[in-house]
Amino acid sequence: MPLQGLKDEMKRYEGLFILNTAGREDGAKDILDKISTEISAAGGKVETVQKMDRKHFARVANKKHNAGFYANVIFNGAPEIISQLNAKFSLNEEVFRVMFTESPEPKPAAK
Repeated sequence: MPLQGLKDEMKRYEGLFILNTAGREDGAKDILDKISTEISAAGGKVETVQKMDRKHFARVANKKHNAGFYANVIFNGAPEIISQLNAKFSLNEEVFRVMFTESPEPKPAAK
């Protein structure tokens, strides 16, 4: 019975990150390593990191930054860590934006 309670506490999340990689050749890898470390330190378990691409912003808020590198991080963790991670990443100058959503469990491949 306690195993069911433990399973309910851990949820699967997807974090969409927009990163500031200006002036760096391979800056996205370093930043994503730091993000994975932060998630693990908060009690989460990183499942996959998907690098997308550098994209220009539709609306430019700051003329100095007109594009960002997009990445998806899928991880498991307790619901309480989401607010902790939001606060931590909002202070990080390497992260323009972050959005966390619950992610469904992957479906097994049909045979």
